[in-house]
Amino acid sequence: MTVDQALDVLRGSVVESVRKDPRDLTQRQMAVILSVYLSQTPMTVRALAADLAIGKPAISRALDRLEELGLVKRMKDLRDKRSIVIGRTVPGAVYLREMADRLIAAGAAAR
Repeated sequence: MTVDQALDVLRGSVVESVRKDPRDLTQRQMAVILSVYLSQTPMTVRALAADLAIGKPAISRALDRLEELGLVKRMKDLRDKRSIVIGRTVPGAVYLREMADRLIAAGAAAR
C-alpha cells in the first residue's frame, strides 16, 4: 500500500465516522480506547500515560469523556488498591467493531 492509498483509507474511515457517529472522539481519546481494547493485560492510568507518552491528567480527561460515553469504565485494581484499571464495555467493543468495519470498507473502496 502506498502512502496516498493509506491516507485515502484513513480519510474514508474518518469521513464515515463524522457522518455516522455523533460521539466525535479526539485522536487522544481514540488512542486511549484502542490501547485499552488491544492490550493483552489490564491497563491502568499510569500504564496508559507511559504507553502513549502523555501525562496522567491528559489521560484522565480522555477517560472522563470515554466513560461519559459508556465506552470504558474505571475500576479499582484488586491487586493494588491505589491504582485504577480501565475496563472494557460492550458499547466500547461495538464502537471499535464499527470503526474497524469502516476502515475495511474504506480500504476496499481505495483499491
